Amino acid sequence: MSAAGEAAGTVSTVLWGGFVLGLLFGAVAQRSNFCTMGAMSDIVNMNHWSRARMWLLAMAVAIAGAAALQHFGQVNLAHSIYRRGVNLPWLSLLVGGTLFGVGMTLAGGCANKNLLRLGGGSLRSLVVLAFMAISAYMTLKGLFGQWRAAWLDPVSISLEGGALQDASLGPVLAAASGLAAPQATMVAAAVLALGLLVFVFKDARFRRNALQVGSGLALGALIVAGWYLSGHLGYGENPETLEQVYFATNTRTIESLSYVAPTAFTLELLLLWTDKSLHPTFGITSLIGIVVGAALVARFTGAFRWEGFASTDDLKTQILGAVLMGFGGVTALGCTVGQGLSGVSTLAIGSFIALAGIVIGCVATLKYLLWKAERD
Repeated sequence: MSAAGEAAGTVSTVLWGGFVLGLLFGAVAQRSNFCTMGAMSDIVNMNHWSRARMWLLAMAVAIAGAAALQHFGQVNLAHSIYRRGVNLPWLSLLVGGTLFGVGMTLAGGCANKNLLRLGGGSLRSLVVLAFMAISAYMTLKGLFGQWRAAWLDPVSISLEGGALQDASLGPVLAAASGLAAPQATMVAAAVLALGLLVFVFKDARFRRNALQVGSGLALGALIVAGWYLSGHLGYGENPETLEQVYFATNTRTIESLSYVAPTAFTLELLLLWTDKSLHPTFGITSLIGIVVGAALVARFTGAFRWEGFASTDDLKTQILGAVLMGFGGVTALGCTVGQGLSGVSTLAIGSFIALAGIVIGCVATLKYLLWKAERD
């Protein structure tokens, strides 16, 4: 086979693989009612941790699996957007994460949850996703992007000339302990994953819930599979430049599942379909896959139903939430899946900052809405 034919085959593998991973993620998440905002709401309103434990279990599996891939030389996670670059834009990550957390609470769910609802027949989620995509695109290439670049991104910590190879837990531990970077990364991943597993499985009720345990394991494994697909199977020689490249990803580097920026790229592809410079990508096909997977499960279980907005006030609130999610998700480099699972699995310090912002924004908004409801 020619080099061009091999490259085309690699692109096809990444695109179809992304669709399959998204389909499986959507099916599992729909069946188990996986929702980070819902998990936070359960904790704040009822002190119930089952759905949060499912999320944390997925996180532990993703961390352990990604570290194993890195250790055995199957992928290079340092190339991902979460660890790439000589600066740590902590303010963008924190502000973006916080605004995303506020937005997902106002919109009744994060990007992932709205994609699941769309598969289940929610026209309300279609509107939310459309406004989120517009806002995300404006943050990538438009007016919001100018604000982000001028006011937030410049506030960063420079790593250039320092002891750290990149802003992740492995190099930090290596610098503090004297361990070699690969060993320090494995130690950091093992400690973090084991700590999460101990917390997750100490609850007897969760241990007995086979659906949530199985779903947490599967969702985490799908994040790991995304890294392997884009970072190993999708890594090869460009027949035109003869350089080693990552095929069919929007960031042009290794990716796993994430659902904010891909909505913007999907919108761009649909609006500029005749622009031959634009092509389907891993993020776009995985986004389509999650909707299809959710739809199949909704149809099979009888949960599919058309749904609209309850009122004009509901519409306004959810559009505001969608706009905040679009801006926040791009500014923070990901959502509850993109940073909360994929980013964290790389052990990037910035991902933990973004995740903290998401939790802070969500919990603060939930408490405000609870206070407002009690006052009214």
